[in-house]
Parts: sequence; structure tokens; C-alpha cells
Amino acid sequence: RLGPRQVALAAASGATAVTLRRPLRVALFSTGDELAAGHTIDSNRPMLAALLGNLPVALDDRGVLRDDAAAVRAALAGAAADADLIVTSGGVSVGEEDHVRAAVEALGALHLWRIAMKPGRPLALGQIGRACFLGLPGNPVAAYIGFARFGLPLIHRLAGAPPPPAHILVRAGFALQKKPGRTEFLRAVLQAGADGLPTAIGDPGQGSGRLGVLAQADLLVEIGPEVTQIRPGDMVPALPLWQQL
Repeated sequence: RLGPRQVALAAASGATAVTLRRPLRVALFSTGDELAAGHTIDSNRPMLAALLGNLPVALDDRGVLRDDAAAVRAALAGAAADADLIVTSGGVSVGEEDHVRAAVEALGALHLWRIAMKPGRPLALGQIGRACFLGLPGNPVAAYIGFARFGLPLIHRLAGAPPPPAHILVRAGFALQKKPGRTEFLRAVLQAGADGLPTAIGDPGQGSGRLGVLAQADLLVEIGPEVTQIRPGDMVPALPLWQQL
């Protein structure tokens, strides 16, 4: 990916033309009758469109898919004919009206489904023809975290670019206990501690529907599956939201 520094280097080297990859074509869908009918506000699609707008992609916003198996299959097949990547939110869980996962399996292949992480367990990766598929959860906070942790490196890889730096280390300004075996993401703000060192402060209201907490966060603190306890002062890995999201 060429930024101002790379362009300057190319110019200084005497290059008058460079070979580039075209931007990825990304088809974006939300799913659910409640969204299509306007009974529930669709916050996922504007959020994901804004995230994709910060990346070198050509976005094709294809709206909301109704909870109809045949319609979902037809829409995904049509998108796969044009797109390099299909991104959906919702429809990949285990409900009767969650048709996206079944459509991907019928049209192509589902390589991965359900992740041992919180929030964001119902996440899927697959392929329809030559198009890759990323199925994000319907919950907006889980969709955001799923995109940050899986969608962003996937897009960079498909574009031929190295993935962005994933983590920084910060000091925990909170205590936490959890069971092993699952990665958890804590939304946190970054503050200077008493000694001036950067400290992550976690909001106690970490519900997966709390968009206000997500909107104010500076970091996603990633608590790995082997970790069962964090004490104030521990060093923890975090995804800095100001760098890439």
C-alpha cells in the first residue's frame, strides 16, 4: 500500500510508473426481516461501510437481506460473481431464520464457523467461487470486534499487503477473572497512570450491545484463552483503535 512516504521514495528513485493491484471489490450485506422492515435500526451496515471506507477497497453496499433462504442464496451467488470478498452481518448463528451459513455451504464452502471468543462467537469464514466470505455476528459490538480481529488482516492479505501491527502492550488498570479456553475482548480507554505510564481502564458495562462503550474506547484489550486472571498493573496486549479502526 503506497502512502506519501512510499510515493516520495518512488519519485526519488526516478520511477514514472509502478505496478499496483486494483482495489478489492467488497460486497456488504446486513440480514434480517426486522432490519428490512425498518422495525430495528441497522447500525451494522453503516459501521462496516465506514470501516471499509478507511481501506483500499471498492465497496458495493447491497443493502439488507430478508430472512428467506432462496433470496439469500440468490443474493450471495450474485455477489460472488462480482466481488473478491463478501461481508455479511447476522444470519450465521443457529436460529431458524439464520440462512446465510446454509447458503454459503450450498454455494461454496464454509471453512470455519464459531470462534472461541467473547463477544463474537458466531463468526464464519468461507468461499463462494473465487470470492472469499466473512460472516460477522449480528450484534454490532461483536461485528466490530470480529471485523477488527479477522476482517482487517484478511483484507490486507487479499490485497497483497502485510497485515497492520496487531497489538501494543499497556498496563491494566482493572481486575478481571475468567474461565480458560476462550479469548475475551475488553473495551478500554487509555489514561496516564499515577506514574505517567499508559494504563487501560475497562468500563464495567461490557455488554455486547453497549455501543456507547465501544464508541468511547481507545483499545480492545485481548485476553487470551490461557489467561484466567488479570490484576491491576499487569501488562496486557491491546489492539489500538486509533491506528487502524
